[in-house]
Amino acid sequence: MATRHIRFDWAIKRLLRNKANYVVLEGFLSELLHTPIKIQTLLESEGNQQTEEDKSNRVDILAETENSELVLIEVQNNSQLDYFHRMLYGVSQLVTEYLEQGEEYGKIRKIYSVNIVYFNLGKGDDYIYRLRSEFMGVNQGDILEPTLAQEKKYTIEKVADIFPEYYLLKVKNFKGIAKNSLDEWIYFLKNSEIKEEFGALGMVEAKETLRVNNLSDEERAAYKRYMNNKSYEASILSTQEFEAQWQIEQIEQAEIRGRLEGREEGREEGRLEGRKEGKRSLLLGQLERRFPEIASQLSAAIVGLNSQDLDNLADAMWDFQTSPDLLDWLQEHSS
Repeated sequence: MATRHIRFDWAIKRLLRNKANYVVLEGFLSELLHTPIKIQTLLESEGNQQTEEDKSNRVDILAETENSELVLIEVQNNSQLDYFHRMLYGVSQLVTEYLEQGEEYGKIRKIYSVNIVYFNLGKGDDYIYRLRSEFMGVNQGDILEPTLAQEKKYTIEKVADIFPEYYLLKVKNFKGIAKNSLDEWIYFLKNSEIKEEFGALGMVEAKETLRVNNLSDEERAAYKRYMNNKSYEASILSTQEFEAQWQIEQIEQAEIRGRLEGREEGREEGRLEGRKEGKRSLLLGQLERRFPEIASQLSAAIVGLNSQDLDNLADAMWDFQTSPDLLDWLQEHSS
């Protein structure tokens, strides 16, 4: 019978940073990377310091293995269009942060980027994706291999052993039962349940360490607040998805009305106006949720923006840290 356990992202925030619980993370990483992983210590990365607001939706943990490799585990709950770019940025930061100034490039550490996402990132039906760099011949299709000297000096078998590896776990894509030990971990990531028969590396320890009933009163209250916030965020995301689909339908209906009128000019005008209104409505809803303190000012502020300005604002809004940043942008682009 399944037992209720703590969500993995909350466990990373609180419990798994304790050295006594490293075995849980070690088990998960060993199953994922198909190699024994022993965590030496947890590190803080300057490139992954986040605001408190961001931390509520995204958590990360940076581990150093006994082989001096770096493993960056990131959990992202909310949909983020540029998350692929963020993965690249995080790893790039680590490459430079952990190479001492003046050290030879050969001292660059191997990095594993493990990304657990709870939204539909990219197009694909699998639930585990891996990116491993190989140099392949354009003409002959051969894989570039290291020389014997490079193999000996850097302790590698392939050139790819030097470059970062990316793992992407699309948790929501996992369906059905766990068919192997790695699936057991994916099942837990999705359902926060560890079945009694699960025997993957780290699972035995996780069964006990991550039981909700083992939390102190203070921890249980904090976890309850966290889960309430997750429910609220899921509701907001569902609403955003519904609104986006609704706006698409409105745009399509506007285009149909233009065609039915039988006038090319009316059809194009209806299509463009419908698309513009759809953009404005969707963007307004997103801005009001992100900056509720100025929600009453936003409708009038964006009514005069043209279609290109709306597109520019949709891109720029993710760079705004405070509501004054948004107001300054609107003031600058007002007609």
